[in-house]
Amino acid sequence: MPYTHSASRARDTAFEREAIPWIADVHRFALSLTRDESDADDIVQDTFLRAYRSWHTYLPGSDCRRWLFTICRNVFLRSRERYRPTVDLEASEVDSISAALFTTTTDRGDDALTRLDLAPAIAGALEKVPEPFRSTLVIVDVEDQSYESAAETLGVPIGTVRSRLFRGRRLMQEQLMTFAVDAGLTALSA
Repeated sequence: MPYTHSASRARDTAFEREAIPWIADVHRFALSLTRDESDADDIVQDTFLRAYRSWHTYLPGSDCRRWLFTICRNVFLRSRERYRPTVDLEASEVDSISAALFTTTTDRGDDALTRLDLAPAIAGALEKVPEPFRSTLVIVDVEDQSYESAAETLGVPIGTVRSRLFRGRRLMQEQLMTFAVDAGLTALSA
């Protein structure tokens, strides 16, 4: 039995050293997916429970943060499968929406941008982007991960990451356009 106890303690120590420091990042990622503090807490708890149980599958020296993000995303998707149906958007639908909102900037736009705090508008727009586009945007644009890292985390080909980024950015643009019009920074084209 001493061997089992020693191996268990070494596993616990390795988990504490490599996984636990990423709790804040995983929580931020979970919050961006759920848009609800309580749901994010549940997702993080389940993520770390699953990570601990599967620690034997983690390759020491690999990117633990990416591994945890993958688990977190999978936990999130499984939780949402039970509660909410998803709606797939066709590329033509997204393009039609984006084309309808094409705008021109006004001369005073540059001056107004220096006085505005755009962070709340960006966060609000990101919240309105549906899955799977939002998680792709968060990983690449917010978390500053490479396309390759995003593909691995999301379990999809790089081409899918690029496609989701294109669509997600278009949806973000649509959301931010509403903010820009409301702020008087731009006008909708007729």
